[in-house]
Amino acid sequence: MMENALKRLKISALNEMQEASLNASSKGGDVVLIAPTGSGKTLAFLLPLINKLKTEVNGVQTLILVPSRELALQIEQVFKQMGTGFKVNCCYGGHAVRIEKNNLAHPPAVLIGTPGRIAYHLEHQNFDESFIETLVLDEFDKSLEFGFENDMSYIIGSLLSLKQRVLTSATRMDEIPAFVKLKQAIEVDFSAHIQNKPALQLKMVKAPAADKLEILFKLLSKIGGKNTLVFCNHRETVDRISDLLFEHGLAHDVFHGGMEQLDREKALLKFRNGSHKILITTDLAARGLDIPEVEYIVHYQLPYTEDAYIHRNGRTARMNAKGTAYAILTEEEHYKYLPEDIEEETLDQDYQLPEASDWVTLYLAHGKKDKINKVDIVGLLLKKGGLHKEDLGLIEVKDTSSYIAVNRKSIDKLLKVLSGEKIKGKKLKIAIAS
Repeated sequence: MMENALKRLKISALNEMQEASLNASSKGGDVVLIAPTGSGKTLAFLLPLINKLKTEVNGVQTLILVPSRELALQIEQVFKQMGTGFKVNCCYGGHAVRIEKNNLAHPPAVLIGTPGRIAYHLEHQNFDESFIETLVLDEFDKSLEFGFENDMSYIIGSLLSLKQRVLTSATRMDEIPAFVKLKQAIEVDFSAHIQNKPALQLKMVKAPAADKLEILFKLLSKIGGKNTLVFCNHRETVDRISDLLFEHGLAHDVFHGGMEQLDREKALLKFRNGSHKILITTDLAARGLDIPEVEYIVHYQLPYTEDAYIHRNGRTARMNAKGTAYAILTEEEHYKYLPEDIEEETLDQDYQLPEASDWVTLYLAHGKKDKINKVDIVGLLLKKGGLHKEDLGLIEVKDTSSYIAVNRKSIDKLLKVLSGEKIKGKKLKIAIAS
């Protein structure tokens, strides 16, 4: 089954960390996997567990707990791409409880969710936990940071048939809480790989406190239309920056924990498909999310810890690619973890506003529940819409909707041509995604 899964994922060989994790998990005992963001931890714990799933068991066999909705959806997507034939479901805050309850009535072999929502379903006996033999605590350090300790403790205390616990973390923890109940765990430690890679260039931009926003705008204009993550420590700061960029007419999106789930998903989706090149975010986007390789990181506010700083920078300069991280600093700001010889970037010109992205995201009010798939959408846009293949970008099909990246130059003509058309016998509802 594992060979078929890798073939479907178009992966010819595992990396060193994944091989080590697979070897440790195959022994059947508890495993602690410590490895940096972007190193392939999802595959490292999914591959061993698919060999343990049994077709004759009609119940949840593996539970995967994660700190965020986005990470849950990402793992679900990877599992589905593996084509195991086993059912998988996601449960998380912001998702309709009614839909989740209906899904659990026909139990999945693999259940993925945030601790709060899984605890709710356990408490209301919406699924039978007695078949669960494998528990994965993914990004466990982040789950603790988000305050899920009580929920995780309750869940683990309820799982009486557990045979294996797999705990993953991007950072080494001083102590793993007793409620996890680890027993002689094998440690797979690749934390030494978390370091400022030679391909990552660090730069500093000096700014008076009162002018930081304007300096940021100038820096983003100088960077131009390149994939850029702007990190802040607080949601309010993200929104304040967004207001300024909006006033200046600079296209972007925002992402933080205070947003509605649908808005968060759309922000990531538009960043993934290239409709927006700039994403203003908190540390929520520093790890565990399915977002593309970025060329530039901007620390509008530097984080309080070196670990957080490293994880932010880990979003660029991956797989030997080059990347640049900027730190915007006032004279009063000093951080021990910054190198003393950091290069200073000068912003001594009036830079042109970057041009809008070549891509626009279309919203289609039809999804998996309407039996719509990517092939249907491609057929509709190419055959009926007259779109050229090169003008069609990333397509993502959700439960009740779909999102399609289309070349900006083709969008107006496409919408006119498709007006009044049908898809799978239903009147087509299509518009530019807000």
